[in-house]
Amino acid sequence: MATTADFRNGLCLEYNNDLYTIVEFQHVKPGKGSAFVRTKLKSITSGKVLENTFNAGVKVTTARIERRPHQFLFKDDLGYHFMDSSTFEQLSIEERLIDSPQFLSDGQAVDIIYHAETEKPLSCELPQFIEAEITYTEPGIKGDTATNATKPATLNSGAEVQVPLFINEGERIKVDTQKKAYVERVKNK
Repeated sequence: MATTADFRNGLCLEYNNDLYTIVEFQHVKPGKGSAFVRTKLKSITSGKVLENTFNAGVKVTTARIERRPHQFLFKDDLGYHFMDSSTFEQLSIEERLIDSPQFLSDGQAVDIIYHAETEKPLSCELPQFIEAEITYTEPGIKGDTATNATKPATLNSGAEVQVPLFINEGERIKVDTQKKAYVERVKNK
């Protein structure tokens, strides 16, 4: 059990028969009336964000969650298969539990979030930035760079993102998996 004084970003709560993490919170003490805490909560199971107000000092039930590193192996009819990086055990997860499944490629490192008491996988998070190779895109036309024009490009994972016109097939780019957008071209090492 915790109170509103223990609130911090990332704290996991059991609320309305679901698990939520605190995205942001603000303690408010108006001139009249009692203090309260305004929060934004994100559901771990569905990803929905809701705003809620708690009276100051209210007790809430916290939940323990753990992040464990895994490696993506393959996808088939049963779901997405991962291997625990420390125990080498394999695990199958449904697509709805994965943040951006279109960016998964063989050998990709991910974090799977578990409910510590039940050992049930709750979600799978990719790193915020990944490197990917462009397998197909139309060639850019010289002289078209006066504006921020973009074109579609297919990555080696099969996902499609918008890239600037100067990006060509075979190049490696950095992609933001949360915004599902091109970030920059990766320099050859």
